[in-house]
Amino acid sequence: MKLMYNKEPLKVIKGKNKEISIFSTDGENIDPVVVKDFGDEWIKFKDFSEKEIDQIAKMYFDILDDNIINKSTYALDIGCGTGRWTKHLSKRIGFIEAVDPSNAVLAADHLLGNIDNVRIAKASVETIPFNDETFDFAMSIGVLHHIPDTQKAMQDVVKKVKSGGYFYVYLYHNLEKRGLIFKTVFTISEGIRKMVCKFPPKIKRFSCDMLAVTTYMPFVLSGRVLSAAGFKKLADKMPLNDYQDKSFFIIRNDALDKYGTTLEQRFSKEEVITLMENSGLHQIVVSPRSPFYHAVGKKL
Repeated sequence: MKLMYNKEPLKVIKGKNKEISIFSTDGENIDPVVVKDFGDEWIKFKDFSEKEIDQIAKMYFDILDDNIINKSTYALDIGCGTGRWTKHLSKRIGFIEAVDPSNAVLAADHLLGNIDNVRIAKASVETIPFNDETFDFAMSIGVLHHIPDTQKAMQDVVKKVKSGGYFYVYLYHNLEKRGLIFKTVFTISEGIRKMVCKFPPKIKRFSCDMLAVTTYMPFVLSGRVLSAAGFKKLADKMPLNDYQDKSFFIIRNDALDKYGTTLEQRFSKEEVITLMENSGLHQIVVSPRSPFYHAVGKKL
């Protein structure tokens, strides 16, 4: 079901399990520091268990039914990272092209193993090696808010989707409907992020591990105690409540993801919808559930 690339790769490398085609990642709409940092992150955090992937995937993919993706779907995962979402959806989709601009493609090769309906390539949103109107479905999960021009990046990806196809995205929310406690915690964490993201790689990773212990775990453990005591509704109102049922591995990973990046943008629900409409999408559905905001739209 896979198609030929529309350009010759610069080179092809042999991963542990698959051949990986390497294309140019040059372009105006890319931050090399961010790309390198995420490549380093995913090389470090590449051993997600099937249980962990499926547990989190239930949160992300609640709005994707069989009308949107099925065994006839040719799909594109932009910014695939470790390939964990590619791996999860490979069971529901005909074929997936997993694309990332960083060395995370090596982590994806590790995690995806010999899954035969997946191919991996290294490329950016500006150098996607496929013609426009190629895919039935494309997705970008937790990526486009780390690109300088999120709107242009989304338009570049949506161009690759067929008319009548679907685009799915997850973008960080701006806490527009959160209370004072959430916003205060976020303001403090933002100040910490702006310092930590500038540290050398080893110090940054160590610092983020410490932040996982000191900033995530107090809220997570408090929420777990409240839930165990029968105060589930109160626990659900705690900051970082989504992590109350997650492993420490996931928490460490997300702490590095949060505090380690130099570029992070956040959007309101209306801004997410506007970005998608400006990219040629309609029938947009924004999930009412966390993580905020994940949404899907149909290409005009």
